[in-house]
Amino acid sequence: MKSKYSTERIYSNDEISKNVYRMVVEGDYDLKPGQFYMMRAWKYEPYLSRPISVHAVGDNGIEFLYQVFGEGTALFSDLKKGDNIDLLGPLGNGFDIEEISGKVAVVVGGIGIAPMYEVMKKLKEKDQNIKIDLYAGFRDDIYSVDYMKEYADELILATEDGSTGYKGYVIDLLDCSKYDYILSCGPTPMMKALKKMTEESGTKAYFSLEDHMACGVGACLGCTCNTTRGKERICKEGPVFLGEDVKFDD
Repeated sequence: MKSKYSTERIYSNDEISKNVYRMVVEGDYDLKPGQFYMMRAWKYEPYLSRPISVHAVGDNGIEFLYQVFGEGTALFSDLKKGDNIDLLGPLGNGFDIEEISGKVAVVVGGIGIAPMYEVMKKLKEKDQNIKIDLYAGFRDDIYSVDYMKEYADELILATEDGSTGYKGYVIDLLDCSKYDYILSCGPTPMMKALKKMTEESGTKAYFSLEDHMACGVGACLGCTCNTTRGKERICKEGPVFLGEDVKFDD
């Protein structure tokens, strides 16, 4: 799974919800679920590439799920079939699929759902008897769960506005003591609360962290987080950390 630079062709780039896009890039890829790529579709400006986690590896190439937040992702959203995009990756530390077993809760908030499709798929490919419940929380519009539920034994939905499922936060519906593993990606306040819940229940957890990244390879130290071992780089030692190791400081 050696990282490399490459220029690839866009197979598709579709808006699946308001400001949320699913991009498929042609090519053959070998990676661990939870890894990411540094991506750019411009020559000079913006200066930095953008880190985007891998959503899935499919027949037509690799899929990325991203939300338009700023200039870089807005440029991604303008890409059409046949356009080129520059990739560096796969990067970072993914989920330890071989370690995870038993009854699993995948807990996501918003665009944090992005890396979990490939995680769930690989877990089910490893062991059809593994039980996976998907807890997905959104502000309003939901996305991706229509095809991700293929790998979920149970789907639990929550929206802050109450338009779909439970009105409120999805972790309000979670009993960590029912699970052997909790896998999570989403807003920091959600994962901070979830860490406390897993500590109280004694459930093993993995957190996939998000941050702004400049280089993506650990050279610039621009995306550090606090862990029990001191400061570590989200792009290199992460983005996936054991729950017991990561610290969500105030």
